[in-house]
Amino acid sequence: MSSHGCLVISTVYPEICSDKKKRVETETHTKFPDEQLIKYRPVDIWVDAHVEDSTCSSIRTSVVLNETVKFEAPQDVLVSWIQNHLKLTWMAAEKHPALVEVWFRKADTLSWEKRQDLTELMPNLTELLPSQNLTYMLVIKHLQKHTAYQVRLRQQTKAALNPLWSDWSPTVIAPSELEHKLDVNMTLEALEGVRKVTLVWKPVQPSAAVSGVAYILNDTRSSRRCPCNKKLHRMEETEYTYYVSYSPVNFSVVARNAAGYSPQAVIQVPAEVAHDLKPCNKTLMDKKVKNSSCREWYELQGEDLRPESVPSFTETTTRKVNRNRIKDYVGYLYFEHQCVKNRLKTVNMCLFYRKENVTKKAPQELFAFNQTRNSVTVSWKAIPVVERRGFLIHYNLCSVIIHSQDEQKQCHLIPASLLKFQLENLRPNATYNISVAGVTAAGEGPKATITINTLPLNIMNGVLKLGLVLATIFILLLIVCTCICKRMKKKICPPVPKPSFLQLAFHQPVNQNWTQEEHEEVEHDVTLQPLSETLAKNANETVMSLHIDIRRTDSMVSEETNGDNLISKALTDSKEEMPNTEEEDLLALLLYKKGLVFDMKTDSC
Repeated sequence: MSSHGCLVISTVYPEICSDKKKRVETETHTKFPDEQLIKYRPVDIWVDAHVEDSTCSSIRTSVVLNETVKFEAPQDVLVSWIQNHLKLTWMAAEKHPALVEVWFRKADTLSWEKRQDLTELMPNLTELLPSQNLTYMLVIKHLQKHTAYQVRLRQQTKAALNPLWSDWSPTVIAPSELEHKLDVNMTLEALEGVRKVTLVWKPVQPSAAVSGVAYILNDTRSSRRCPCNKKLHRMEETEYTYYVSYSPVNFSVVARNAAGYSPQAVIQVPAEVAHDLKPCNKTLMDKKVKNSSCREWYELQGEDLRPESVPSFTETTTRKVNRNRIKDYVGYLYFEHQCVKNRLKTVNMCLFYRKENVTKKAPQELFAFNQTRNSVTVSWKAIPVVERRGFLIHYNLCSVIIHSQDEQKQCHLIPASLLKFQLENLRPNATYNISVAGVTAAGEGPKATITINTLPLNIMNGVLKLGLVLATIFILLLIVCTCICKRMKKKICPPVPKPSFLQLAFHQPVNQNWTQEEHEEVEHDVTLQPLSETLAKNANETVMSLHIDIRRTDSMVSEETNGDNLISKALTDSKEEMPNTEEEDLLALLLYKKGLVFDMKTDSC
């Protein structure tokens, strides 16, 4: 077979040992330069083997060189997707394009589809193929990239007069394209000095994993020189747990199958910044880095204390930081890590300034609200970190009355974490000038000022409130006095008990023929006298006069006489049943009208 301008002869020859006569077959190859070949006429080819004093020859083969050529079967075929076209690449057999017959079918079908096409020559740009100058490329067009295919092919030279097809290549599985990046979810659990990061992602679709799929995970620490770093992680699982320090870390996850890689999914783990962040010690740069430790400086470039994901400087025992590269008046978030139980643990965190200055800008958006007669609330926006130029210790908030000679400026020190404060004990109907400034170790920076007016006193509102209070007090006193008077009245003038009268059974009149013209007038005159001492001695005697004037017709005189007698008897009986006491009075009024008796009682003092 001819390849690259030389003759390659393969043969199997016996290795003869004269002493033991042991037969061993060994395969070997040899190459002849193109200029030493005899072309275009029949030649015999054979191989002579020499072992010590023994010699043997192979069978002679008669061939015509450069007329009959048969390539080896394509090996190590790689597949990849270009939109809906499947690209195949393998090692080239010669410097000329070859004719290829390719069979392909979907992974879930039985029938093959056949195509023939010429290959293209291209440089070997992939490290997955053996080191060779040229490779063959063939593109199968108009397929479905979301479907897996089975592919087999053979090749034939176009430069020989009598080319032969090579043997079929092994069946190649072409999985579907990994078109989308992985959907990765992250859970973060803060521990002492470390954070537990758990990454979970969904597996790829089955058609992309027919020939196997691997997941490759990498983190940004792989490029740093801190200890405890790990290299690339290859796995087949869809979950990974990793322990990181408090400094920011980026994870990247990709899936890989025989057709290529998925887009990179990047997961950002922000820095875990302490709430009570302190300034770094000035002697920090003089400390030596311990073994299995590293130090990191992250330059603060935003408005908050969240640093970038890549450190500005990293220092280890074998790598020192050039101090001249650290900028003055620029804040750095400093981390110090140690490798503890094969985990990178944060042991120190602080805000580092090589040199400090006053703040470059004043607090922004100073605003006053909730104004009253003697108070007002002031709020402002924090000074951006890049404008502080030093560790912000606190804010200085001052207020003073305008055009006042006797009033002094009153100032308050506000913690740097607060952005709102309420001023109290202000003078009503006054104009105040309020200022806020940031304070660093170098002093107080520019001030932000605002002018406010407190509300005046409202006299009418005060009068109305006072009147409402007095009216409430008067009503309460009136209610109390009324209750007291009622209680005293019951003690001084107790209620008179109701006398019990016997039911009077009046005699029905003899004459039933009353007429409508009858007229009756009843007039009762009752005179009550208090019980005298004589009545107290003799309970059976009562001084009481009752005068009844009755005007009736002549036909009712006899009946009235009987009625008067019955009333007198009832009064006499009731007097006998009354209690003998000097503290109670009796008022009884009898009204008689048309044979009815009414009992009326009143209470009086």
